Amino acid sequence: MAIQRYPLKINVGFLHNEPIGSYRDIHFEFPELHLPPDFDVQQFAGSAHISRTPQGLLVEGIFEGTTSFECVRCLEPFTLALKTTFNEVYGYKNADFTESGLYVPEDGNIDLGPVVREYLMLECPIKPLCKPDCQGLCTVCGENLNLSTCEHQARIKIE
Repeated sequence: MAIQRYPLKINVGFLHNEPIGSYRDIHFEFPELHLPPDFDVQQFAGSAHISRTPQGLLVEGIFEGTTSFECVRCLEPFTLALKTTFNEVYGYKNADFTESGLYVPEDGNIDLGPVVREYLMLECPIKPLCKPDCQGLCTVCGENLNLSTCEHQARIKIE
């Protein structure tokens, strides 16, 4: 599989001269996607609805995928599904409309990668758990209590 440098970069220059209210839907689907500098997503899919407004381009995005985490209790790797939606305005350079600092470049190519990465990372839990009832590790010997009960835990239950 060839790695694309900017897989979420799209040309929206044609919308600049279109009437206000014009729109285009763009769909994305990748088996694997690397969002620099350090975020990898598998089974990535989504769409962007891009509308022409007087201030710029309104991008309404819906994206989902899966990513790998390590459980904070048992330290086992697991896969977590992420889904996000967002609305962002990419302003025209001559308009000081957007607070986010997103502007339509003069070449008409916007890269949704940084925005998608940011919104997907906001969906990541601070303390990822492989399952809600994860038992974690034994504090004495380090045994994974989801897989077996060690002698230390058996003694604690008896006492």
